[in-house]
Amino acid sequence: MNAERAWGDATAERASDAAATSALDADITVRRGAFVLDAALTLAPGEVLALLGPNGSGKSTLLAAIAGLVRPGSGHVSAGGRVLSRMPVAPQSARPVAPHPSDTQVWVEPAQRSIGLLGQDPLLFPHLNAAANVAYGLLAQGVPRPRALERAREWLDAVGLAGLERRRPHALSGGQQQRVAIARALAARPSVLLLDEPMAALDVQTAAATRELLAERIRETGTTAIMVTHDVLDVVALADRVAVLSQGRIVDDGSPERVLGERATPFASALAGGRLVAGIVGDDGLVRLERAEGVLPRGTRVWLIAEARDASSSQSFQ
Repeated sequence: MNAERAWGDATAERASDAAATSALDADITVRRGAFVLDAALTLAPGEVLALLGPNGSGKSTLLAAIAGLVRPGSGHVSAGGRVLSRMPVAPQSARPVAPHPSDTQVWVEPAQRSIGLLGQDPLLFPHLNAAANVAYGLLAQGVPRPRALERAREWLDAVGLAGLERRRPHALSGGQQQRVAIARALAARPSVLLLDEPMAALDVQTAAATRELLAERIRETGTTAIMVTHDVLDVVALADRVAVLSQGRIVDDGSPERVLGERATPFASALAGGRLVAGIVGDDGLVRLERAEGVLPRGTRVWLIAEARDASSSQSFQ
């Protein structure tokens, strides 16, 4: 076995292992005219990744390729060890893509992927009431109708819409419709939830309530998620990790504290609008910084992530 073949086999084996142990393993290339998306992401079970980047960087295209709404030119997508797509490696790829153990092309249709996608538009069925909208995904999975409706009512209660089960979308506010969409997405227990700026179309008060609800429900259910956002509050409230996409490439990937604190990319710097530092809330209720990195000029805007010693929830201060 020559060195090139040995490297290929070893890389393929590592890619296969990553796919088997990760909630999501995606390494894809999508070409749209002159634009090329060439990106790789791996998420651990229960991990929430904030995907940042300027408009036109390929964020929505990446989510669409993972969901199966866009067919990649090459690469693969796996969720929970199940291969959802596998395309032959394009020879003109801008970046070496790990070879797969098999050259067989695989394509799983979006409806069979167990990938949830929630965007700015809740996309509720207008002819169905709230309970029927939430139950739709469960019915598609073969859950008996009485049980599906029962679980739909439980989820509507969980998102604060108890008593509104029979209302159709036109009788709900924008925030209430988005809550129904959240309930529908999580009730189906997707292997991965994709969030494409779901708070962007909401007013400030409704967005804050929706953000808090999403954070609570995602943590409670242990849902693995990718969230596209332009709001630092989404990152602070929801994300375990941050990746920055620029011109179709991942240019930074790490903890929210590092990516927004170091501001190594222009977009991360503009999004943060300041420095992000980590701290600990002591028994006396005072926040103490975990580490000091130089003296900041007076008037510097600071985002502080503080985690209480006896609690798993984080608090943000500005």
